[in-house]
Amino acid sequence: MRVDDHVLDAVRTDGFAVMEGFVAPAELAAATEGLFLEFPRPDDYFADPQKHERLTRHQFAGLRLGPHQSWDLNRLAFHPDLVDAAERFCGTSDVQLYKMELWAKYSGSIDYDQPHHRDYGNHSLVVPRRDLRWPQLTTFVLLSDVTEADGPTKVIPRAIGDAVPLVPRELPFGELFDHEVSITGPAGSLFLYTTDVLHRGSAMTGDQASRFALLADYAPKGLPWIGKMAWPQHALSPGWTEMVERMSVRERDLFGFPPPGHDYWDDQTLADTQARYPSMDIGPYRSLG
Repeated sequence: MRVDDHVLDAVRTDGFAVMEGFVAPAELAAATEGLFLEFPRPDDYFADPQKHERLTRHQFAGLRLGPHQSWDLNRLAFHPDLVDAAERFCGTSDVQLYKMELWAKYSGSIDYDQPHHRDYGNHSLVVPRRDLRWPQLTTFVLLSDVTEADGPTKVIPRAIGDAVPLVPRELPFGELFDHEVSITGPAGSLFLYTTDVLHRGSAMTGDQASRFALLADYAPKGLPWIGKMAWPQHALSPGWTEMVERMSVRERDLFGFPPPGHDYWDDQTLADTQARYPSMDIGPYRSLG
């Protein structure tokens, strides 16, 4: 579902927004099946938590960098409506997908409670501009229902949080807890926020609670101080080849693939790239620069 302008305006004004129904039911069902290629289903996990203790050794043990094994799951990170929202938020069609992660949380073994912090610390070498020039859009696609019992993200609206200096980026535990907003919603919801907004992970209080989300982050291209993942480092991951082969030219561009007409393309690189990705349509890249 297309992200309305008023949702993006809320991100600019409040620092965050939630949109229910972003992922269509059929897309969500297919992505959820892909999710459980990466993580145990809740029933399987809670039948024997010790068998899966690696997922709860610490707060971030359930994070998996993309790409993932499932095309349907990967595609949510560059869903056309998400790319469209990123382009409008960033004010340019020349955007990059600079991070894709999958996050699973299960209750009972680890305390997910955090102090409020800002994400720019590992998304930028410097600090965000307060006027939102050179913006970054960070997003969670909820792959499970999230209630107050499921460890929702807690956010401080800009009206309060902007009075707090950017440095240090983490507050003492408990500070501003009285002002936070819980990010809850049904599976298929989209949570959007910026890297300078104070937020935190919260404790999972439900019995046998679980929470799953796909994280996808965007920024304009050509900003070397912004980023989190170097895609070539992940180009040997399971799912990468299928993803590249099935993507459109525009979707590959989000990952930094040389565009048609670029000087990179010649007879040699066309032939060898085709050999690397046998099922990819190399035709659009034959328009040599």
